[in-house]
Amino acid sequence: MTEKFTQFSVGLTGGIGSGKSAVATLLGELGASIIDTDAISHSLTAAGGAAIPEIATLFGSKYLTPDGALDRTAMRELVFSDQAARRQLESVLHPLIAQKTLAEAKQANGLYVIFVVPLLVESTRWKDRVDRILVVDCSETLQIERVTRRNNLTAAQVQAIMATQVSRTQRLAAANDVVVNETSLEALRTEVERLHQSYLKLAREKQSQPQSQKS
Repeated sequence: MTEKFTQFSVGLTGGIGSGKSAVATLLGELGASIIDTDAISHSLTAAGGAAIPEIATLFGSKYLTPDGALDRTAMRELVFSDQAARRQLESVLHPLIAQKTLAEAKQANGLYVIFVVPLLVESTRWKDRVDRILVVDCSETLQIERVTRRNNLTAAQVQAIMATQVSRTQRLAAANDVVVNETSLEALRTEVERLHQSYLKLAREKQSQPQSQKS
């Protein structure tokens, strides 16, 4: 999955707890097609998901819940402490996520396409495939506060997750557009609506290009 998407497309990313889902939801309400790679990953690792048989073979049933889904807590603890296990899990999930992402992109009929990719900056596959990179940003203190409240994790656990991601500085350096999500939903909505108007203009411009220039 290396070709550039023909539709005007934006890669949306941000650190854990930054508010990626909130921004994606608002853009979806404004007419964008939302393709969430994290949601795709969850569907692949739910009970009966396409990734489950190989995960069971590689890691054993102790990493599955009684109903046959991925035990996320157990797997999180494993991959944070074992880089080889992390690579094994990625070797299973990444090709399946890529396949499903491409299939959903081909079916997308919104005003433009938003790809929600938590590790977009960490990956080398996305930068040249989308037209813009949108980073949702907030302070690291606020990230920790939100995630401890939302996911019932300790501050140390959240910091460990953050340590596996690129730094806030690196993420912002990769951005074409930035939405700061540190105050209210109303303020966030205003920022998102401004971006939406910009993306509509860019989408129209891309649509008017000859087909040979879109790829």
